Formats: sequence, structure tokens, C-alpha cells
Amino acid sequence: MRICFYFIAFVFLLSACNHTQTAEGDALVEVNGQILYKSNLKGIIPTGISSSDSLMFAENYIEKWVKDKLIYDVALKNLDDAQEVERLVNVYRQSLIRYRYQERLVLEKLSPNIRESDKLIYFEENQEYFRLNNAIVKGLFLKIPVEAPGLDEVKKWYKSNSTESLEKIEKYSIQNASIFDYFFDKWVDFDEVAGNIPVPVTNGNAFLQSNKFVEVSDSAFCYLLNIQEYISAGSIAPYDYAESRIVEMLINQKKKDFIADFENELYTDAVKRGNVKFLSTTENAK
Repeated sequence: MRICFYFIAFVFLLSACNHTQTAEGDALVEVNGQILYKSNLKGIIPTGISSSDSLMFAENYIEKWVKDKLIYDVALKNLDDAQEVERLVNVYRQSLIRYRYQERLVLEKLSPNIRESDKLIYFEENQEYFRLNNAIVKGLFLKIPVEAPGLDEVKKWYKSNSTESLEKIEKYSIQNASIFDYFFDKWVDFDEVAGNIPVPVTNGNAFLQSNKFVEVSDSAFCYLLNIQEYISAGSIAPYDYAESRIVEMLINQKKKDFIADFENELYTDAVKRGNVKFLSTTENAK
């Protein structure tokens, strides 16, 4: 069997450059009326490999193709629910084609832009959707090697919100800090920030109530955290924090409405044109 496949693969390689092959001559192997052609292997064999590796690849591919066909034919004859499998495959195929076409329609026809007024209205009318699971914070985080020069000065700067101190920290961090995370101007999830410091935080709300400045060291690093502002878990998120989620939710709703309108228009038009014919009443269908 291996010799047979080796020969077929060898024939494939010998004729790979022959552009005058007939359809019959292009055939490599037949299994119960199903034929594998040399053209089926084009583009499958990796480029840049040696002739011997190409031969081995072709041989393995052909053998696997033959086995797959044989197993499928046996399964089709002996599987009791083969027709049900075929039905499910057809249903999946239709769903996949429909989904891909709808996605293309959305990309071509639907604008992703959401008006600011629509976002604000949605936020005001759906506040409960934006209740925080975790606390959020604004501030500054630094992770600096304990052997870094001028660390005592940095410990003074990080507590200040002045532009001068922030500029000093930024310049210092370029050469010395392992992490310099500035988020005075945006809300971030406190759990993400707390994950950077070697201190167990079991209750974020309680921790934030009693800690504005956090200074912790281990054998390798000094961790400095300035909590400028925080909003507790359980509170309604501020609009600027919730905005990206609002946009996502509104776009999803626009997609649903667009697809529903498209389907209804398609249905109505098909009925008017006579492309849909109701051959029985609902009562008769029961």
C-alpha cells in the first residue's frame, strides 16, 4: 500500500510542470467514483521544501484523502442517522451563508457613527446597565527597581499633582521605571491596578477609602500608587467610562433593527411579486 501511494505521489511530482495534461491524465486516485486530481494538490504542498519532502507530503496527503473517503462511505452506509446529519449540515450551511451576507450588508449599508445625543439619552434611560462591578480609579502608578537612583525624590514627586512633578516623573521613568502608568485623565478598573502591587486587596471599596497613597517594596521593586479619584463598586459608572460600552450596545441594536427591516422588506416584496405562494392555510398545516 505504501509503495502504491509513493508511486502516485511520484507521478504527481513528475507531471507537476506539464501544462498539457488532460483531465483524465490529471487524475491521481479514485475511490468509489470519487477522484483526486493533481490540481487538487496545487497550493497545498508547502513551497521551499526539498523534492524528497514534497514527495513525502504528497504521499501522506493522498493516503489520508483515500482513508477519509473510505471511512465516509462506510459510515454513510452504516450510520442510522446519516440523513439527519446531512440535514443539520445543510441547515448550518444556510445559516452560515445568511450570516455572512448579512454581515456584508451591515458593513456596506450601515453607518457605524452614533450621535452624541443618542448616546447621552441611552445612558440616562439605562443607568442600571452601567452599575460598576469593580471600583474604578484615576491616578498614577510606578514600579521602580529598589536600586534605582533618586528613588527618595520620586517618592515625593508621585504624591504631587503639579505639572512640574509629573514632568519630572515622566523624564525619570524613561530610564529608570519598569512601569509608568499615568491615568489622571481616564478611569481604569481598580482590580487591574491592584494586580500590579504585591498587596492582597480583598475589598476594593474598603481599600480605597483608607488609602490615597500606596508605597510598597519587596526585594526587587518599589511600588508607588497615587489614587487621585475613585468611584466605588456598586455605583453607576460615569458617562466617559461607560461611553465605549454604550456605543457597542447602540451599534448592536442598529444592526438588529437593520437586519429585521431588511428581512421584512424582502419578505413583503417577495409576496407581492408572487415569488412566495402559500399553498395551504395555517389550519391545514396543523
